[in-house]
Amino acid sequence: MDICHIPYRFSVTPFEFSHVRRNFCLPRSQTTPFCPRIPVASNSLSETDSPEPKSRNRMFILGMGFVGQFFSQALKNQGWAVSGTCTSIMKKKQLEEKGFDIYLFDANQPEQSTIDVMKYHTHLLVSIPPVLGIGDPMLQHEELLRSTLMDGNLQWLGYLSSTSVYGDCGGAWVDEDYPTSPTSELANLRLVAEKRWLNLGDDLRLSAQVFRLGGIYGPGRSAIDTIIKQGALSESQKMRVSRQYTSRIHVEDISQALKASIHAPSHGKVYNIVDDDPAPREEVFAYARDLVEKKWPGQIKQSTKESESFIKKGSPTGAKRVSNARMKKELGVRLLHPNYGSGLQSIINHMEHHETYPSSLP
Repeated sequence: MDICHIPYRFSVTPFEFSHVRRNFCLPRSQTTPFCPRIPVASNSLSETDSPEPKSRNRMFILGMGFVGQFFSQALKNQGWAVSGTCTSIMKKKQLEEKGFDIYLFDANQPEQSTIDVMKYHTHLLVSIPPVLGIGDPMLQHEELLRSTLMDGNLQWLGYLSSTSVYGDCGGAWVDEDYPTSPTSELANLRLVAEKRWLNLGDDLRLSAQVFRLGGIYGPGRSAIDTIIKQGALSESQKMRVSRQYTSRIHVEDISQALKASIHAPSHGKVYNIVDDDPAPREEVFAYARDLVEKKWPGQIKQSTKESESFIKKGSPTGAKRVSNARMKKELGVRLLHPNYGSGLQSIINHMEHHETYPSSLP
């Protein structure tokens, strides 16, 4: 697909974008190369009547989960207006107390009013996982999304996918051009959703990107937290323990990769978002256990040690080692946590700084 060259990088402060009123693209035809649409705010409503947020940079996040909340806080700290969706009243209240505009939302039955609000934002991040037997629930309503967002302000769309789309590659190094071979229905649904969101971005003439995330961890969600909670491994954790290699990424590095893409959008691109060290889970948990033992000596219960021993019993499979070379080269990302050691140490430090000690520990 040919790409026409237009000024993606706006001459404003980092991660800020202004509306450009010049028309860089001719009407599309089968022979016309793709040109992202540079939207202009509608003048049909007065400033007092428009639901458009006042901030020039406006992010809407479909699915304010672990990544969405961390990313939205990072943007808010830089002066962005951030809105998003969740599925419970309690979570809505908690997020609103942090200064976000939150909408209760059922992706299976989306309200037109919420989709109308989306079109007044400049950026859209999709962080809703596929559902077995359904696929991406938002894309059930693709025509509604297309018709509503076509004349809106959106400039950038990001879809959070997973490195699971590559399947088991026998321990080989894989980059974004490596053939995908998902081994589960959910991974296959991820791959289908990737293509459909990119196609929707094409139709809307905006810059759409896919981010294939490794195993996500960060404060409150890590091997350290699993050990501290002193519970048994979840079924999903047990499924991953036999892999010789597992790629992971700290949520802080996900956030900076997304911001880098906003600053340098590239329509249709796929990025692996992983750290430099695809280490086995046994090694990661052993390191996390040492950190906890040093911080709180003698506090790890026998049940936790038995749960960890499960990790060592599995016969290793190859899985894959995922390359982040494109992320570094094209987005200029310098990882804050290039390996699990750096990331886990930062989580321990975060606990100490914020005094977030579990009740079971001193």
